[in-house]
Amino acid sequence: MTVHFIGAGPGAPDLITVRGQNLVQRCPVCLYAGSLVPREIVALCPQGARVIDTAPLDLDAITAEFVAAHQAGHDVARLHSGDLSVWSAMGEQIRRLEAHGIDYTVTPGVPSFAAAAAALKRELTLPEVAQTLVLTRTPGRASSMPPRETLAAYAATGATLAIHLSIHAIDEVAAALQPHYGADGPVAVVVRASWPEQRILRGTLSTIAAMVRDEAIERTALILVGPSLAAQDFRDSALYNVNYDRRFRRSAEDGRVRD
Repeated sequence: MTVHFIGAGPGAPDLITVRGQNLVQRCPVCLYAGSLVPREIVALCPQGARVIDTAPLDLDAITAEFVAAHQAGHDVARLHSGDLSVWSAMGEQIRRLEAHGIDYTVTPGVPSFAAAAAALKRELTLPEVAQTLVLTRTPGRASSMPPRETLAAYAATGATLAIHLSIHAIDEVAAALQPHYGADGPVAVVVRASWPEQRILRGTLSTIAAMVRDEAIERTALILVGPSLAAQDFRDSALYNVNYDRRFRRSAEDGRVRD
C-alpha cells in the first residue's frame, strides 16, 4: 500500500501529468483538496473508489484516512493543486506517514506561476533584464513569514516576483514594492490561471490595487511583478546566436562541432 501525493496542476484538467493521471485512475482511494482540484480530475477515479474532499478535514482526520487505507491494503491518490513543492502542506502529512510506517511517492505538477506566465504569454527571465524568479507570499493566518523573507528584500534584487496567497493584501504589496520597481513598475494579476473563468489584470504598482478592488478579486489569484512583464527591447539570447558555439551546433565562425 502506498500514498501517492500528486500535483494536480493549476486548474485545467488536461494539465495534470500523465503519471498523475495514471495514478488517479488506478487508486481505490482518493483524497483531494476541495475546490482547488477540478472535478474532471476527480472523475478519473475508478468506479467504486472512496473519494474524500479534505477541505473540511483537519490533519488528524486526513491521517486517519491514510491509516484506514493502509490497513485495508488500498493505495491512495492524494491530490493537491499546482505543484507539491510549495505551499501544499505535504510536509506535515509525510511526517505523519513516516511515523506510521506508511510508504509514499511524490508526483510533481504544473505550478500556478507557470500557468500564469503562459496565460500572459511572457517569459519571466529575459537576457539582461531579469534572470531570477522569486516565489514568495505575504504573512497570513495559516503561516507567518521568517523575519528575513520580506518583499522589500526580494524586490531590492530586481528579480521577477511571483507573489502567492496575497491578493487580499494588494495595497500592502504595492506599497512595499514601489520604492524598488517604481510607481510605473509593471504588474499582472492572474485569477484562477488555466481555469475556464481565468481573468487577467495588467497594470502598474500605482494602479493595480484599485483594479483589483474594482474587479472584487479576493482569492485564488497570483501577483507577478517585475520588468520582464513589459520589456520589449531586450537583447536576444546567445543561445540561438549564429556565432554561439554549442555542442550540437557548429559555430559560423569556426565550423566546428563541440564535444
